[in-house]
Amino acid sequence: MCDYNEKYKQWLQDPTFDEDTKRELKEIEGNEKEIEDRFYKDLEFGTAGLRGVIGAGSNRMNKYTVGKATQGLANYIVKKQVQGKGVVIAYDSRHYSKEFSEQVALCLNANGIKTYIFESLRPVPELSYAVRELKCTAGIMITASHNPPEYNGYKVYWEDGAQIVPPTDKEIINEVNNTEFSGIKTMSKEDALEKGLYTQIGKEIDDKFINTIKSLVLNLEIIKQEQENIKIVYTPLHGAGNMPVQRVLKEIGFTKVYVVKEQEQPDGDFPTVSYPNPEDKNAFKLALELAKEVDADIVLANDPDADRLGVYTKDENGEYIAYTGNMSALLLLEYELSQKQEKGKLDKDSAVMTTIVSSDMTKAIVENYNVKVFETLTGFKWMGQKMRQFEEENSYKCQFAFEESYGCIISSHARDKDGISAVMALCEAAAYYKSKGITLWEQMINIYKKYGFYKEGQISIVLKGADGAGEIKAKMDRMRQNPPKELAGLEVKEVRDYQTHEIITAKGEHKETDLPTSNVLYYELENNSWCCVRPSGTEPKIKFYMGVKGNSIEDSENKLEELTQAMKNFVE
Repeated sequence: MCDYNEKYKQWLQDPTFDEDTKRELKEIEGNEKEIEDRFYKDLEFGTAGLRGVIGAGSNRMNKYTVGKATQGLANYIVKKQVQGKGVVIAYDSRHYSKEFSEQVALCLNANGIKTYIFESLRPVPELSYAVRELKCTAGIMITASHNPPEYNGYKVYWEDGAQIVPPTDKEIINEVNNTEFSGIKTMSKEDALEKGLYTQIGKEIDDKFINTIKSLVLNLEIIKQEQENIKIVYTPLHGAGNMPVQRVLKEIGFTKVYVVKEQEQPDGDFPTVSYPNPEDKNAFKLALELAKEVDADIVLANDPDADRLGVYTKDENGEYIAYTGNMSALLLLEYELSQKQEKGKLDKDSAVMTTIVSSDMTKAIVENYNVKVFETLTGFKWMGQKMRQFEEENSYKCQFAFEESYGCIISSHARDKDGISAVMALCEAAAYYKSKGITLWEQMINIYKKYGFYKEGQISIVLKGADGAGEIKAKMDRMRQNPPKELAGLEVKEVRDYQTHEIITAKGEHKETDLPTSNVLYYELENNSWCCVRPSGTEPKIKFYMGVKGNSIEDSENKLEELTQAMKNFVE
């Protein structure tokens, strides 16, 4: 392993790196901890791409690490001889997103690969949709999703519109790792335009994307009927969701849509929030103030790249209450399946997809509608892979897919989370239930009464830097070597280790997992309870997920609290 001080000196001396980069690095001279953090490793091109803090250094997002990733991807595309199909590029509102997207395009162009680059910021689902619509070989999204303002990232999609999965991801990673900074190619924009390699896109794809989403509305006549009775507050949190959300809601008929003005315009500083994540209740402060002012029925927030959606509605006391990602998805799942069944749109090849860390209520709902459910590892890319498999086999049709981290899709028009269509569907559901004389929260309670009071939770331990990475590995090793027999007084019925592909039951029986290799431990407990632990793939943290089923909201909350504490004790 290269000494971080040596790498720091190399960057200061190597003519490959420009004077602005060297100037920034000279400013941290003598700051041992900062030098270590910037150079103790190379920013990893992981199974979906890059994500990191913006700045100079090998462990930072900058034009060199972005260029290296792009050159490696270009080498792979050329080797596969699919450069003629082109690559779509989109970006969100983060710092350097536009600059990085331009750099990516010109690097690909210099390798003879045609690019289609959006004229301004666009959401993740539109990028995913555009890859398939334009029949491209790949797509690149410049975004750090919901991370803090100092971050940016780079996500790679393949020809099916889904994030890259094995073996493609490993093969691209190998090309990236074998690329030197000095080997990054580029060309001028003028030359790229002249050679027909650089194409700007926008309105035509926007129109197709929006029209495709609108075609998924199930009760347009009810929206028209209730359009004056539903008040919607929406915030894009300074990101890419604003224009498509406002457009789709207007075009399907909603007339009382109130956008949080302070958060409407794109801004990479995210000045009104410390963390632009709709999972964070603090991100809703301004939206809830506006909601109280206009007496809104539903309050919605997308993250900056608009693949996630956070939701608040009024409870039985008229107070605004937050939905977890599981809750909003389950509310939509019940709505979509019930309405499709009523309209004769469900058949024997209908399928729903979710992840192993999402709510077990999914199984109860799909059983009620006689729909097949498929579980995948955490990450929407695995569900995208499954959609491709269904397509190739002409087997199942995806009616709905979701993961607990505030992301779902109500069809298969894109192959990643779609916060735009989720906004549309939740507003449609609000109108539908209003026409029946109930609120969304009352419907949520009805769902609990129908299927059981399931409740899920998550905790994370953040461990930054080189020491943190070592500690995360040590914790996973300890848990792997010493599995629990019980948690919160609940017997561990089986332990699933997705890294070794081994399932061990309480009776000592050994079986094999049927999902791809991943550093994940899953504990199935008695009484419909479970726990799962994995290191984050995009942030320096280790994540713990828990789920229970109670006899009431209060009972499930108590059970979840006990299980959460038991997991904390087990980890320590």
